[in-house]
Amino acid sequence: MGKWIGVDLDGTLAESNGKPEGTIGKPLKPMLDRVQEWVQAGQEVRIFTARADSPLERLKIQRWLEKYGLGNLAVTNKKDWEMQELWDDRAIRMKPNKGEPCGECEGKSKFSYSCCY
Repeated sequence: MGKWIGVDLDGTLAESNGKPEGTIGKPLKPMLDRVQEWVQAGQEVRIFTARADSPLERLKIQRWLEKYGLGNLAVTNKKDWEMQELWDDRAIRMKPNKGEPCGECEGKSKFSYSCCY
């Protein structure tokens, strides 16, 4: 396997209903179109979700992906050295090897922290 892009499911590729398990929301068209474009260009894309721990949830995800033309995508909750990007609605982008958030992400965390950088 080569380099791949991770795409979160709930809140990124599909509308989030606020519940960790259960139904999967409607696709978010801009992201669905983006993922379909990547796949058509030969880019490996994997659905990166906490739901991947449950065999039942994985089955629901695969059915949802098939319904929206992405049935060949892998579903995982594990990163490896081949993942080149992660598209996620909760991630805070960090400066590599610095332990600090990038400028545009600074102050976006819902959690307070004290640091003198």
